[in-house]
Amino acid sequence: MDQSRYWHAELITPHLRISHSVSEIVFQTITKYQKAEIIDSTAFGRCLILDGKTQSSEADEYIYHESLVHPAALLHSNPETVFIGGGGEGATLREILKHNTVKRVVMVDIDEKIIAICKKYLLNHHQGAFNDPRLELHIQDARSFLESTSEDFDLVLLDFADPIENGPASMLYTKDFYEIIKARLNPGGILVTQAGPTANYNYHECFTSIINTMKLLFETVSPSSFFIPSFGTPWGVVLASDINLAIASPANQIDLLLKRRVSQSVHYYDGISHQNLFSLPRYLRKGITEETRVIRDNNPLFIT
Repeated sequence: MDQSRYWHAELITPHLRISHSVSEIVFQTITKYQKAEIIDSTAFGRCLILDGKTQSSEADEYIYHESLVHPAALLHSNPETVFIGGGGEGATLREILKHNTVKRVVMVDIDEKIIAICKKYLLNHHQGAFNDPRLELHIQDARSFLESTSEDFDLVLLDFADPIENGPASMLYTKDFYEIIKARLNPGGILVTQAGPTANYNYHECFTSIINTMKLLFETVSPSSFFIPSFGTPWGVVLASDINLAIASPANQIDLLLKRRVSQSVHYYDGISHQNLFSLPRYLRKGITEETRVIRDNNPLFIT
């Protein structure tokens, strides 16, 4: 293949495709669970592609990972124990380890080969986070791990791939799974999950149904949205807890907490960005209100 003429093309919806040129195909393989590619994109730098879907890129992964991790970590009064489901690039791990309150992180990913590939090829993503002594890494199905462990957590961060039928995360967005997680949260604990695209043409794929499902279990469910250029669409994250989350905290209060708890630099998230994350556009608020679907083990939701 003439790599100088190769373009990575990705379907955002059945009627929308984005593409960007590739300067090098760094690595390709098929693991037990998925097809994996590491590419160097001329637009987005080094990217991880799983089953044809961009998971993260050097150019903008910090937007995704900071938005996934820092709001919940700062809204919790004192997060010491953290569970990460998925997150093979190590960037979610990198961000939570920036918090000086964190004493222990249990990370569980089902695909050992993806972890090895990311350790080797995505150095700018994990930045050595896998070597932190606070980490305990398990190669296992996250659901079975949480079912069998007796350990409780202050934060549960779910950085799984989308719920694709027969994919490794296909049953990790159900009410039944969230019930397992709720039983493993300490009092005041917070669950965070990536929740799919949030554009006006694709938010219905899973974002609103994840929110509706969580509302059956948790007192507080707080959705957020932000744009990821390499995804070609805005994206959603949902926080859930049985305590009131001070989502509307003033920007200066968030900045003060960030200064106290996070010693290393962040590039996207601060008090003003926090306010923007949780200020959803009208179409999303309307879609959330009108959503009736509940995702269950016996009625799962899959996206294409």
